[in-house]
Amino acid sequence: MIDEIMAFNEKFVQEKQYESYVTDKYPDKRIAILTCMDTRLVELLPKALNLKNGDAKIIKNAGAILTQPFGSAMRSILIAIYEMDVQEILVIGHHGCGMTNHSPDNLVQKFMQKGISEEVLMTLENSGIRMNRFLKGFETAEEGVMHSVSMIRRHPLMPTDIPVHGFVMDPTTGRLELIHQGYNENDMRHERIKHYKSIPFD
Repeated sequence: MIDEIMAFNEKFVQEKQYESYVTDKYPDKRIAILTCMDTRLVELLPKALNLKNGDAKIIKNAGAILTQPFGSAMRSILIAIYEMDVQEILVIGHHGCGMTNHSPDNLVQKFMQKGISEEVLMTLENSGIRMNRFLKGFETAEEGVMHSVSMIRRHPLMPTDIPVHGFVMDPTTGRLELIHQGYNENDMRHERIKHYKSIPFD
């Protein structure tokens, strides 16, 4: 696979195919998107949203789920806002997501089948890494999206004037369903401070 990638890349550069993608690091549409790493969305999502190279910051993980308020995905969102002039956040989940009704216990069994010892798993649990929380999925795509929207909107470092929207996409047609529109939200500063005190940090 690496040989194939390197051969294609050499041709790509020599033929200057990159020229149609040249842009800078600032998103032209001033949006950041948190979405799923599902392979069906790699090209479909930008096309369905009319995005070209340079239009948006796109952050991907399993299920578009924020598992903790101070993890890498939330850090990326904050950097996009404060350093890249992002003005709106879109959380886009999709139907048929692998994180729907996902079983942490089944995944732990697969860890063990790949040679991860029970001792390692117990050490992690004793260190505060709760597998049921770390690997948790959601019952519906809508639930997962709203979980992430809420965590972003209530984050103590999130500016109150940045709208956070939630969508669910059909991974075949690209059709978007708006499930939360963030333009009309009230100032949540006081609610956020209250919520912040109860945020789990593991």
